[in-house]
Amino acid sequence: MAGDKAAKLPRKTYEKELLRLQTELAKLQEWVRTEGARLVVIFEGRDAAGKGGTIKRVGEHLNPRIARIAALPTPTERERGQWYFQRYIQHLPAAGEIVLFDRSWYNRAGVEHVMGFCTQEEYQRFLRQCPLFERMLVEDGILLRKYWFSVSDEEQQDRFRRRLEDPLRRWKLSPMDLESITRWEVYSRAKDEMMVHTDIAEAPWYVVESDDKRRARVNMIAHLLDSVPYQDVLPPVLDLPERPESTGYERPPRELRKYVPDHAANL
Repeated sequence: MAGDKAAKLPRKTYEKELLRLQTELAKLQEWVRTEGARLVVIFEGRDAAGKGGTIKRVGEHLNPRIARIAALPTPTERERGQWYFQRYIQHLPAAGEIVLFDRSWYNRAGVEHVMGFCTQEEYQRFLRQCPLFERMLVEDGILLRKYWFSVSDEEQQDRFRRRLEDPLRRWKLSPMDLESITRWEVYSRAKDEMMVHTDIAEAPWYVVESDDKRRARVNMIAHLLDSVPYQDVLPPVLDLPERPESTGYERPPRELRKYVPDHAANL
């Protein structure tokens, strides 16, 4: 139940279920391709809430030509002069595609609003227009799924600390991330206000409890699969041809090429 501290999901259980779910995601992908469906999945939540790791597991075994990640950078000067939703529209899927938004147009209701990167007028306009925008997407046939990854303040603090101490993950920390620690309650109020306006029947929000990353990943993927009426599509039958007989080709001498040194031999 929400608010209860669930036991961490054992690694073996997690890995077995993740593999099963990723196999189903491959089936979902094939259904999207053959049916010409359009699927948009939005990943939102606090910094270090586990969005990136979940996105990685969702797309790990999918065809990047069909399923792609949209992680937009800071808007350019030209984009700042556009209608706010305009730069996101160009990343929406065509028929037979899946787009995973690593953060989305909801930046305006979160970091832009909290950090003062948009005006109060722009913020209020977003809250009015966003439900209309999403209703148009759904009315046009786009399958829109929105997930909010919820992490406790204690767990977020621990994750920030581990990132700070890990040279392989320190790049994940920015001054903006650290600023969010001092604005925890402000972000909480902004999230609550966002939910009031944008948790609509046509495109509801689904909250993912993410203090346990393994549990969050399998819970989110399982929910996504359950929410889409996909069917198992039989793949085309492929026959591996016999390799033809050699016609006399000879490989050039190794001395003519530059080879990567065998680093592994020294391990």
